[in-house]
Amino acid sequence: MDLLTTGINRKREKYTVEIKSSLLWESALGIAAITNKELISTLDLSEKDQGLIDQSLTKDMKEHLEYVQTNNTWKTLLQILHQKDFEDLVSFNKYVKGLSSKELKGVAIPFLGKDAEVFRNKLLNGSAEALKELQYITKDHTFLSTYLEFIYKVPIETLKTHLIAVMSGWFKAIIEPHKEKLESILLRDKTLKEKMLDNFEPDQFVEWATDGVQYAPEPSVHKVLLIPHYIYRPWNVEADLEGVKVFYYAVANESITEEGKFVPNKLLVQRFKALADETRLKILKMTKENNVTLQELTIELELGKTTVHHHLKILKSARLVSQSSNGYGIVDKAIESLPTELKLYLES
Repeated sequence: MDLLTTGINRKREKYTVEIKSSLLWESALGIAAITNKELISTLDLSEKDQGLIDQSLTKDMKEHLEYVQTNNTWKTLLQILHQKDFEDLVSFNKYVKGLSSKELKGVAIPFLGKDAEVFRNKLLNGSAEALKELQYITKDHTFLSTYLEFIYKVPIETLKTHLIAVMSGWFKAIIEPHKEKLESILLRDKTLKEKMLDNFEPDQFVEWATDGVQYAPEPSVHKVLLIPHYIYRPWNVEADLEGVKVFYYAVANESITEEGKFVPNKLLVQRFKALADETRLKILKMTKENNVTLQELTIELELGKTTVHHHLKILKSARLVSQSSNGYGIVDKAIESLPTELKLYLES
């Protein structure tokens, strides 16, 4: 599964895992997905579905989505949703209306690390110099530098009106007509994940739940928050809160329909397909003992490089083998978790 990074990298430590879901998250992530023009063609949404979404939107709503695309205000929506567990759209809108200028801008600016907090606080008090410092810290990020400048300059009533209008417009046009279906998908996936949470170590669970994201502990991160989404499939989106790493992850194929309990996890299928070949089993045996290069595998197996590379590609896709500067090595955790994954699928 692919991963979009919207956070700052940090070092490693232990963590717990929590799973949350709601139609408000689905709404905000839908807005994020549909305004990401570079990725929209890669979404699981068909051209027909994208056309139906476009037809459902008013002229005013389309203007608000253009504003989202220009200023990345989908990030503001997600930041707000992390402040409390909102019951519904009404409570979300009421919360936004009640925020002061400093409070809303404080919510909108994401956590950028402990070292950046002093500049963040100064920015909230109107410091242009603090904005420059934060822009320097985020200069390599795809959008945070310009997003911070937008939040610093935007009139608060303009931002509030936009946030309420775009969230309400999307929810009413796209979420409400399919409310029952979307609620069922998100709940099925959340329930499935929660049933399996105690069967894995946290990093193994995150990799399984996100269909391949490998996330080891970092200092100061004590929790990983997983939030399922449907419309942004197949992408996972990563973000940071203070003390928390967030993955907005794509719901599994088996969660999309009620009959999905009979549909195996895609990665589970890939792994067993990868194992169902004598040459690939030999490669696993060889990489178990030591990291080996493509050349060494070619010589040992007495096969052409193209053939060996094909087998390695399948093993890498199944996350059974990883590649480093030292060559190819087996992913022990993936092998060790296979019996558990199969057992959980058969018993779920």
